[in-house]
Amino acid sequence: MIQGSIVALVTPMDSTGAVNFDSLGALCEFHIEQGTDAIVAVGTTGESATLSEKEHCEVIKFVVDKVAGRIPVIAGTGSNSTSEAINLTRKAKELAADACLIVTPYYNKPTQEGLYLHHKAIAEAVDIAQILYNVPGRTACDMLPETIGRLAKIPNIVGVKEATGDLTRVQKIRDLTHPDFAIYTGDDATSREFCLLGGNGTITVSGNVAPRLVHEMITAAIAGDVETAAEIDKKLTALHRDLFIQANPIPVKWAVAEMGLMPKGIRLPLTWLTPECEEIVREAMRQAGVI
Repeated sequence: MIQGSIVALVTPMDSTGAVNFDSLGALCEFHIEQGTDAIVAVGTTGESATLSEKEHCEVIKFVVDKVAGRIPVIAGTGSNSTSEAINLTRKAKELAADACLIVTPYYNKPTQEGLYLHHKAIAEAVDIAQILYNVPGRTACDMLPETIGRLAKIPNIVGVKEATGDLTRVQKIRDLTHPDFAIYTGDDATSREFCLLGGNGTITVSGNVAPRLVHEMITAAIAGDVETAAEIDKKLTALHRDLFIQANPIPVKWAVAEMGLMPKGIRLPLTWLTPECEEIVREAMRQAGVI
C-alpha cells in the first residue's frame, strides 16, 4: 500500500504554456530529497484538463523515467468518457506507472450505478492498481461510500482519494471496504484529522510548496502522534487555506515559481495569480518557513 504524503504535482510551463521538462525533472528531484512519499503526475493540480493526450503521456513517461523507481508514481488517467479513461489507463500501464488515479466522470452526472460500471469497466480492461478519485466540488458528482464499498471488491481497485472534506466518511468507507484498501484525503485543510481517524495519507496540493512539513505531519498523524501532527500542522494552516484563494492550481503554481523552482507559466482558461492575492500566499509561505 502506498501511504503518506503524495504530492499532486504541478506541471511546470513556460510563458507560452508549453510544458517545461527541465523544471519538471528538477521538481521530481526536489520532492524525493524532501521526503515526499509518492507523486501524482497529471492530476487536477497538474492541469490534466488542458493537456493533450500526447502531452499527458509525455509527462507521465518523463516522471516515471526521472523518478526511476525511487518512490511510486501514480498517473492521473480519469475522464468523463469511459473509453477515453480506459485508453489513458492502458497507456499509463505501458509507461510503467505504479498506479492510476481515476476521477469520477465530470459534467455528465452519472448515477451511482453508472459510477460503479464506469470504474468496473476500467479495472477489468487494464490490469494496474487503480485509485478512485471522488471530488464532487469539481465534478458535480459524489461517489457515495456504498459505491466505493462495491468497487473495493474488485481486486485492482486498491484505494480512494476522498476529497469531500467530510471526516465522517473515513470510518464509513473503512467499514464498507477491507483493511488493505487505502483511503486518502484530497483536502489539505483536514488531512491531519483524516489520518488520525485512520486514513492512509493525503494527495496534497500544499505538499508542492512545503513537502518536508507535509510529509512529517502526515507521518505523525498516521502513527497516532496527535501532538506532533498538530504542532507541525499549525505552520501549514495558512498554506492549506490560501493555496485555494483562487482556483487550484493558480495559487500553488505562483508559489512554486516564487520559490524559484519553475517559470511563471499556466495554460488558459486558467490565468496567473492576481497581484492582490500575491502577498496573502506569500505570507502563508512565510508561516510554513519555505521563504
